Amino acid sequence: MNKVEISEIKKLFTPRNCSITRICGCYVDGEKNKKSQFREAFLSLPEEEMFKYFQILRKNLSGTVGRNLLTLEFPLDTEIEGGTQEFLLRLRDSKLKDDELLEQFYDRVIESFEYVGNYLILLIHDAYDVPGKTTDGIEMEDASDEVYEYIMCCICPVNLSKPGLSYDDESGSFRNRIRDWVVDMPEVGFLFPAFTDRTSDIHSTLFYTKDANEFNTSFMDLMFACPRPLPAVSQKETFQAIVEETLGETCDIETVKNIHEKLNEMIEENKDNPQPLSLAKNEVKGLLANSGVKNERLEEFDRYYDATVGEETPFMVTNVANTRTFEVKTPDVVVKVNPERTDLIETAVINGRKCLVIEITDQVEVNGILVRNTVSGAEDEE
Repeated sequence: MNKVEISEIKKLFTPRNCSITRICGCYVDGEKNKKSQFREAFLSLPEEEMFKYFQILRKNLSGTVGRNLLTLEFPLDTEIEGGTQEFLLRLRDSKLKDDELLEQFYDRVIESFEYVGNYLILLIHDAYDVPGKTTDGIEMEDASDEVYEYIMCCICPVNLSKPGLSYDDESGSFRNRIRDWVVDMPEVGFLFPAFTDRTSDIHSTLFYTKDANEFNTSFMDLMFACPRPLPAVSQKETFQAIVEETLGETCDIETVKNIHEKLNEMIEENKDNPQPLSLAKNEVKGLLANSGVKNERLEEFDRYYDATVGEETPFMVTNVANTRTFEVKTPDVVVKVNPERTDLIETAVINGRKCLVIEITDQVEVNGILVRNTVSGAEDEE
């Protein structure tokens, strides 16, 4: 799913657009015991509660596509009877009215979700009447192509509110506040089936994770059994390792600058595209070749890429590129440069020493102090 499709579903979680039929929940304590359960018609809830649930549901579709929001593809063997996809499809088709299916779902979550503490499993069912669109993308409110029927799950920590003092109107004094168990925003969740090309894609699910750098792997494996992408931080570290291994002794600042610039050019060219930009193996190889990596070094690339991430594993460009800064780091010095001005950094041999040369202007600050004399005394005398 891309960000436009996700945004369309996210807009449903408002009083005006809401079509949620049912909401279910199971409260689980830190010992993995079911403390309580509920199942209600969503539109029968008090308005204040609906707004709180809307906040949770919208959060479950927030973050960056490719980092917090991941489209997972179900292998074919999960779609046979007893498979993970087949189970989720039955759960959706039950419209959350089958108590036995709900119990099985809660049991699967409790078994797989690794979390220390109490949490709430929320599950909704919705049937969205997908409006048609004209050829120029204008939505037609009175024309519907299909009904997108889906379920969405949010797993939310439940924690005690912070201790503090509160004002008591009756006594006119401040007293110790009563601490309540409060439902926090989701840690993980999913939307099934995915909403791809504005239609149901029963072969995929959209997975949400609050922590983009560390997935709840047991939950993903047991609930979906889909191939897992690398977390964002792992993608960056792996990409960096591939570059280092491929270039070997030829890895220099100029080549790394070129790779940095090419990646940021790709991001700029793709900024209006709702589909996240990813690089498959051949595209990473092309990136290195266009950045000046020689052919003899690219022979190492194929071997190392396959051994490290596997031939079919792509990288999300936003996970491996740094659009905020260009950093040069030594054990004692860190230099950060505007990513669009990498041309200011060069290397040179001065007095027999390898040096990093940075062009400066008259506007130089040191520890916040504007320095006016930026030229050495020896050069002034010349």
